[in-house]
Amino acid sequence: MATYAVGDLQGCLQPLQCLLEEVGFEPSKDRLWLVGDLINRGPASLACLRFIYQMRSSIHCVLGNHDLHLLAVARGHRQPSRSDTLDEILSAPDANELLHWLRQQPLLYRDTELGYTMVHAGIAPQWTLEQACQYADEISRVLRGPQCDDFLAAMYGNHPTNWRDDLSGTERWRCITNYFTRMRFCRADGELDLENKGGVEIHAEKLTAEDLAPWFLHPERKTRCDPIIFGHWAALEGNANHEHVFALDTGCVWGGAMTMMRLEDQQLFRCNC
Repeated sequence: MATYAVGDLQGCLQPLQCLLEEVGFEPSKDRLWLVGDLINRGPASLACLRFIYQMRSSIHCVLGNHDLHLLAVARGHRQPSRSDTLDEILSAPDANELLHWLRQQPLLYRDTELGYTMVHAGIAPQWTLEQACQYADEISRVLRGPQCDDFLAAMYGNHPTNWRDDLSGTERWRCITNYFTRMRFCRADGELDLENKGGVEIHAEKLTAEDLAPWFLHPERKTRCDPIIFGHWAALEGNANHEHVFALDTGCVWGGAMTMMRLEDQQLFRCNC
C-alpha cells in the first residue's frame, strides 16, 4: 500500500492518469490525496470530476478556491467568469450527484499515522494545527448544513484581512476560508495580502513580524514542525525550500507539469502538460 499526493488538477485529467499509470496505482490498496482545485481552467473539468468521483473510496481531497467557486456558481451566488470551464459540469445529467459529493469534502485533511496534513493554500501562521483542524471543521459543518447558501453568497472578498477570535458570522467564515484556500503572502501575525501572486526570494532568518512573506516562511509559525502538503501557488514551481512544507502545484494547467509525491518516502513524480 502506498499513499500519493498530487497537485492542482484544474480539469487536467490526462496528466493525472499518466502519473497513476507510472506509479502503478491500485485503487484497491493505494490512496490518492488531492490538494484541491480539482476543476476549472483546464480542458476536461467534467471528466476529471467524474474520474475522481468514481475513485472516491480511494481518495482524500480538500477543497480549493475553484471548487468552492463551482459550488457558488451552481447555487446561483456567483456568475461564471470568462475563463471558467464549468459549463459542462453544470449541464451534466449527474451534476447534482457530483456537486453533492464535492460539498462534503473538507478544507483540511490530517493523517496522524503518516504525520501529514493537507490543505489547499496554507495554514495561518498564528494557528496551531489543532486550531486549524477546528476552524476547518467549522466551515465544513456550515458548507454541509442549512447555512450553506449564506456561506457561499458571502464567501467572496478580501476582508477581514486578519484573524480575530471574536469574528462571527459570514466575516468569520470568509476569513477562515481565505486562509485555507487563497493565502500566499501574509505577515507574522497572519495579516493577509491576497493581491500578490508571484514567486518569492525571501530568507526566513531575515524576517521581522512586520514583513510580508510566504505564510510558511515566518519563523514563529506555530505549525513549523508539522509536515504540510499544499497546492494553489503555481509560481513557486514546487519549490517551497522549507523543511516540512511540500508545494505540489507546478502549474499543469498553465503548461507546466503535474506533480505527485509518494508520502512514504517523499519521492516525486512528474508528468509534463
